[in-house]
Parts: sequence; structure tokens; C-alpha cells
Amino acid sequence: MELTNNTLQKFKHIKRETSDFVNIDPLQTAGILTPEAREAIHEWADGYSVCDFCTSTVDLIKKPPIKDFVHKALPSFLGIDEVRVTTGAREAKFAIMNSFRTENATILIDELAHYSTIVAAQRANFNIVKVPSSGYPKYKIDPEDYAKSIENIISDTKKPPTLALLTYPDGNYGNLQDAESIAKKCQEYDVPLILNCAYSVGRMPVNAKEIGADFIVASGHKSMASSGPIGLLGTSDQYSDIIFRKSPTNKNKEVEMLGCTARGTTIMTMMASFPTVVERVNNWGQEVNNARWFSLKLEDIGLKQVGDNPHNHDLLFFEAPILYDISQKAKGGRYFLYKELKSRSIHGVKPGLTKNFKLSTYGLDKEKLSYVADSFKEIIEKHT
Repeated sequence: MELTNNTLQKFKHIKRETSDFVNIDPLQTAGILTPEAREAIHEWADGYSVCDFCTSTVDLIKKPPIKDFVHKALPSFLGIDEVRVTTGAREAKFAIMNSFRTENATILIDELAHYSTIVAAQRANFNIVKVPSSGYPKYKIDPEDYAKSIENIISDTKKPPTLALLTYPDGNYGNLQDAESIAKKCQEYDVPLILNCAYSVGRMPVNAKEIGADFIVASGHKSMASSGPIGLLGTSDQYSDIIFRKSPTNKNKEVEMLGCTARGTTIMTMMASFPTVVERVNNWGQEVNNARWFSLKLEDIGLKQVGDNPHNHDLLFFEAPILYDISQKAKGGRYFLYKELKSRSIHGVKPGLTKNFKLSTYGLDKEKLSYVADSFKEIIEKHT
């Protein structure tokens, strides 16, 4: 293929059409950058400019104050002993799993786990056992089922699972399971627990020690107002030497971090947004109230919220048979809802979804949430 000037021009001046829309995308609402983070991008966008200041590993750079951020601020924020900044939550999960890789190792995960948890476990060659949920419509997980699953694994393999993992909350229904009780069940069998907090750390208060988790992973671009991909990996002192073991040939380099953790604009935006993130988690009660209020507004017009109800998180999953019925006749078919919302400057429901979909109310005030709810009502009335 010849690289013509017309082809090359396509790559310049790429604009994001939805940047000034009301954003209800669960992947983005808590990842929207703060003004300080946007300023940091301009300062640190040239390649890996952060590496100009590195004499060993990125997490030990004193100026800019990455060392204080990684080794003091983040452990305090997460309630964990040691933290590293990774290139994403999935990479953090894999680093933990790979550190415990043994022949015929088993990992116990919740049925609602994100696909990246499964792929990470497969990459680390783990046998995967899933803890069932109650299924439709609540999708609750009974802590006793973690204990039962561990007992079943012991019965089958003569040893407990190597690791357990809980998704907190899950990325489909936004359910916050009873993490403390699940942690206690894992402790009874001496099974280390990973808490996958991609949709919680940075949105709401989460303390690994208070919950009883041995590991915690988080997502900066989903929930910490950071330019991604970026994540966090936290571990208790008990396992830090395993997870952050050093290379025998490159003495300063940690094997699971491939020598260096996240660098460049990703870590600089996370650090720049951090004061705001620390402050905003204190407003979690209001975020939950807003989500519940919005859920009732949509249920009043014929949608049904699935999962915990009343809900305890900003991520909401709705069934919308009335919108699905409209899509069977409307111009644009199953894409009609996306187009109608876009015409009203609302972004976040994936194109083609009408029968059911998820969205997030995080960071939106009642005025904007009212606008979104009223827009759904107008769309239904317009087509019926």
C-alpha cells in the first residue's frame, strides 16, 4: 500500500466528537482527567520524559515525587503495605498469578469476574474454578460458596487453591459483594485473596487490610482520573518478596514489572489527579444516592435495573424491553438508541444495544442525570 498524502493526512488532527457530551460510559466516568492531569500531559508528553530522571527504576524517582507517591501515598490510600504502578489492572492480576505459578495450580474466582481475569489465569497456566452467583436478577455471591468451593478443590486435588479472587464490584452489574466475609473464608483455609477493584479504587473508599485482602489491583484509567492504560498492584508484606522479586542478572529490576513500572504521561496524570481522587472518595455516599435516584427515574419509564436494588454503586445494568421493541421498527434498527442519545449529546451506551445495557452515573450532578433520564423518556415517547 502506498502511503499517499491523503492517507497520511487522516492521522493528523484527530478529534473526539464526544468530548463535551454528558458521559455515562462506565469505562470513562471516573477516568475523566482533572485540570491538573491535563496540564501534566502537556508537561510530560514527550516520549518517556519521566525516564530522564531515572537512575534505577521509575518507582524510585524522587523528582518528580514518584517515590513518595508509590511507596508512601498509594499504600496509605489502599490500606496495603507495598504498591507498584502497572500498565493496567489485568497486568497487575497476571503479575500476581504468574508469581504463584506451579504445576496444576488452581485459582478460585467469582462467576462475575472480568474476562481479563480468566485470560490472565490462563496465561499463568492456572486451573480455573468459579464460585457461582445467585443468577438473575440479583447476581449475589454467598461467602459460604467460597468455602464450599475451596472444600471441593481440596477434595479433588488434596490441596486448597493457590489463589482466590473477588471482583469488587463486577463490571457488568456493579454489585459490591460481601468482601470482608469472603476474605475471612479464604483466611480460614490460608488461601491468599486478590481483590480486583478496577471499578472501586478511586471512586469509593477501599482498604485492603480492613477487608482482609492480601492483594489489591486497581485501574487508573477507569477509576482514578488518569490517562491510560495504567493500573495499581498492592500486596501485603507477607507476599511482597514474591511479587516484587529482583532479577538475578539485573539487580535493580523487578521481574514481574519487567524492570520498570508505568512511566510517562500515565503515571504523571495519575499523580496529578491523586489529590482530587483522595478528596472525592469521601463523597461516595452522595454518588450512591445519585445512582439510586437515577435508577428509580428509569424504572418509572419502563426499564428494569438488574443486580443489587437498591444499588450500592454507580455502575448500573438495565433491561429495556420497551427500547428493544422500538428497535424492531425504528429507522436505524438496533442503532436507533445510540443515534438518539448522540443527537442529545449523551455518550456512553454502546452502539447497537437496546435490549439491555450498562451505564454509570459517577461524577454527574442531579441536573445532568435529570437530563439523561428525561432524554430516555423523550426517546420512548417519540417512538411510541
